[in-house]
Amino acid sequence: MDYTQILIKPVISEKATFLKEEDGQVTFYVHPLANKIEIKKAVERAFDVKVVTVNVTRQKAMPRKKWGKVIGRESGYKKAYVTLAEGEKIEFFEGV
Repeated sequence: MDYTQILIKPVISEKATFLKEEDGQVTFYVHPLANKIEIKKAVERAFDVKVVTVNVTRQKAMPRKKWGKVIGRESGYKKAYVTLAEGEKIEFFEGV
C-alpha cells in the first residue's frame, strides 16, 4: 500500500493540539488495514521526520438512532498517535 493511501488526514482537535505541543505526538486518521510498521514508514516518507513510536486505536461503526429506531450507522475509523523524535516537528497550520 502506498503511503498516500495509508494517511487519510490529520486529526484537528483540542486533544490532538495539546499532544502535539506537549508530547510531540501527531494524530492521523489512517486506513483501516494499515499496521503500525506501515504507518511509521508512511509518516517518515511523507513528512521527512524520524518516528519513535506509533500507537493505534480503532472505533467500531455504531448504529445511529432517532426516537429509539435505528436509521443508519456512523462509520468507524482507525486513528494513529505518532510520537516524533526529539526536535522533530510537523507543521500543519503554522502562521495561519
